[in-house]
Amino acid sequence: MGAVVGTLTMQAKQRRPSRDKVDDELEMTTVCHRPEGLEQLEAQTNFSKQELQILYRGFKNECPSGVVNEETFKHIYAQFFPHGDASMYAHYLFNAFDTSNNGSIKFKDFVTGLSILLRGTVREKLEWTFHLYDINRDGYINREEMTEIVRAIYDMMGKYTYPALKGDVPQQHVDAFFQKMDKNKDGVVTLEEFIIACQEDETMMRSMQLFENVM
Repeated sequence: MGAVVGTLTMQAKQRRPSRDKVDDELEMTTVCHRPEGLEQLEAQTNFSKQELQILYRGFKNECPSGVVNEETFKHIYAQFFPHGDASMYAHYLFNAFDTSNNGSIKFKDFVTGLSILLRGTVREKLEWTFHLYDINRDGYINREEMTEIVRAIYDMMGKYTYPALKGDVPQQHVDAFFQKMDKNKDGVVTLEEFIIACQEDETMMRSMQLFENVM
């Protein structure tokens, strides 16, 4: 998750707007898909108008049409993990950003998710992460879903995975996850169980603060 936040916002920051505000406003309407107005996005997110202008320029550079499909998203994301296969994790991440479930991410989808990850409350960040792991969207994380996520992370990290991936390593991570999260031992993790367990974990709480000042 950190890779997406850090790399995408870093790309955006490298393209700070140099023209005046009127030109920036006009440019927001020149792509094939017209995003929400700056004022509306400013009200819906935790970003200022200037920050939205910066993010939009970075987004438009990677996605000139104003929308990104899953294959393009995978291609962009794979550049940051050259020693592994990030395609499966990128698939799950794409679905988390694609809140409309229409197979594409618009600028509004992107900045809404990024706003939560960078500037949201702890609960909002944990809810977003829970929905990333809840692959089938049934409101629970089961062992099969967590196993798929863990394997996708190992595949993404490739040769830099530590410890080296062996047949039982993903299962060990899943077992540890459920030991900590599944409070009532019913075989699934609910949103509330996930949030409570994460809030009790100091390492998780520190990770939630890593990118608060990235913009």
